[in-house]
Amino acid sequence: MATYHLIEDDDRILVGLSGGKDSLCLLELMASRAKIEHPRFSVEALHVRMENIHYETDTSYLQQFCDDLGIRLHVRTTRFEVEKSLDLGDHPNNARLRKQKQPCFLCSWMRRKEMFNLAQELGCNKIALGHHQDDLIHTALMNLIFQGRFDSMPARLKMRKMPLTIIRPLCLMHEADIKAFAKMRNYHKQTKSCPYEKDSHRTDIKRIYDEMELMNPEARFSIWRALNTANKLIEE
Repeated sequence: MATYHLIEDDDRILVGLSGGKDSLCLLELMASRAKIEHPRFSVEALHVRMENIHYETDTSYLQQFCDDLGIRLHVRTTRFEVEKSLDLGDHPNNARLRKQKQPCFLCSWMRRKEMFNLAQELGCNKIALGHHQDDLIHTALMNLIFQGRFDSMPARLKMRKMPLTIIRPLCLMHEADIKAFAKMRNYHKQTKSCPYEKDSHRTDIKRIYDEMELMNPEARFSIWRALNTANKLIEE
């Protein structure tokens, strides 16, 4: 909050609650912090269900979790269609034209769309997402390797086309610490895992990053310093 000025007086914040350990941790910490007078801000939560993807989160558990924190929970349902790859055989430009949008991208985009819409309906000015430092570092490596650019998901991102700012209050937290906290708090795991969660480059990047840390235990801090120096963590 102090380093990246994520929360200010009179903020109305909508927290994305997927049901995973990161979002549960984020909501609990935000609810606790909201009880302190300065800064004054309010918190609500949104859980988006994807009706055509076969994974499941116990909505009753999320409701009880929010009730215990004194947080209002909104639940919305949406869907997206997964396009198949098109095999063109000996096409002169590309033997296989893969689908342009991967399931993880489409799912994330549809969830964001629901969040943007609800946030504006509720009069919220900020959306809080549960990405931790490992997520931001992995994203930076993915963009570098696959997109040829050095940037990541900012800790604070001011939207250009709507009066909303996306914040990531867990951006300085290590995933290992969140795992330990989730175990200590006995968070419930999702009932069924997403069938696409292992089918992405992010899993490969995580493995590569783990090897980088074995080679240099300070790799995390070097990459984070580079993101800070290049002004990639705040986007106005």
